[in-house]
Amino acid sequence: MQRRQFITRTGQLGLALGLPALSAQAFGQTGPIKIGFMSPLTGVAAAPGREMLDGWNLFWQQNGMQIAGRPVEITVEDDGSNPDTALQKARRLHQQQGVHMLVGNVLANTGLAVAEYAKTTGVPYLMPAVAADELTQRGRIPNVLRTGGFSASQITRPLADWAIKRGYKRVVTLGQDYAFGHEQVGGFAQVFTEGGGTVVGQFWHPLNTPDLSTYLGQIRALNPDCVFSVQTGADSARILQQWASYGFKDKIPLLTSQNVTDQSVIRTLTPAECEGVISSSHFAEASELPGTKSFVENYDKQYKKLPGIFAAEGFTGAMWLAYALNKMKGRSEDAKALLNTLVSEVVEGTPFGKSVKMDTYGNPIFDVYVRRVVKRADGKLVNTIVETYPQVSQFWRYNPTDYLKQPPYSRAFQGTTK
Repeated sequence: MQRRQFITRTGQLGLALGLPALSAQAFGQTGPIKIGFMSPLTGVAAAPGREMLDGWNLFWQQNGMQIAGRPVEITVEDDGSNPDTALQKARRLHQQQGVHMLVGNVLANTGLAVAEYAKTTGVPYLMPAVAADELTQRGRIPNVLRTGGFSASQITRPLADWAIKRGYKRVVTLGQDYAFGHEQVGGFAQVFTEGGGTVVGQFWHPLNTPDLSTYLGQIRALNPDCVFSVQTGADSARILQQWASYGFKDKIPLLTSQNVTDQSVIRTLTPAECEGVISSSHFAEASELPGTKSFVENYDKQYKKLPGIFAAEGFTGAMWLAYALNKMKGRSEDAKALLNTLVSEVVEGTPFGKSVKMDTYGNPIFDVYVRRVVKRADGKLVNTIVETYPQVSQFWRYNPTDYLKQPPYSRAFQGTTK
């Protein structure tokens, strides 16, 4: 697999962030801060992996590669969208390259593999994007933290609440048949039924399903008030295209997970295929909040396209880490201090718009937006904010202790009350 390493030493990060510049020598620290960054640059998750890396790089390009007087050295490895490769690269980065922390990965299976390695070695593992619920719930590992991402079911619960308030009573769900799909649909289904709604049908399809017409026909026969759909990758574009081509778009409201209407998807589609579709996410590229607006403008200038969720998560992951390292005076070798600082940090002005903080399980708490796809005056399709749910936890409105007594979401358990 291709490995790329870069070291730049332009500018003082402390000055760029408005924090005091510190002398590494004054604190007995020498040599670079070593970060091992893993991203799928090949394989099924190559597109989001590239965008996450672009967002990560943008932060360092803007702010320089120096913290507390110490140069920052980042070694980038391609995990190939494969858990075995991810584990191999994590070992290489930690054992041979001597990195002080591991960062990255996108897919749940790669994240779980690296998390198990981190569990046995104690090396800090920071996830800007991996969304598997269990990593910050029942399978909590203290040295594994989400710095930018979310737990899968966290994002879809506000959308279910919004749907109930809109008067929708009967929903059909359509999800990819793997853990991420089960968790996102489960979070929606549980809140929807607890709010008085009914799930009248659930359909699961394999990843990379070219033709969804079989499912669409069955959905129509159930006559739901709305449909909630969870796809990622190429299936995201397919559901939107086929929903429109079968004439459902103006007849049955389509609510989706954040990946379906991600900027990386809708920039390839027409207004007839996706304008008006509702989703939920912690990032909305059309937001006028200062942190979002600045990030979007800078990303567009650098890469000549509007950013999606993975780019925002990569940037936020870098920002969160930089703030923590500045606060702890660059002592990246002190794993315990790094983890404690990351957990206690409140990061302002991120691409997500409002402040972001971490719960005691290692997962971010942030605003979640109900979004609608609209066409801007310049013809570009973007996600605009319809409603904001402030500071949403991965446990929603549940007591964490009580919530964790229920089984993890799966095909067999969707948390539904009826």
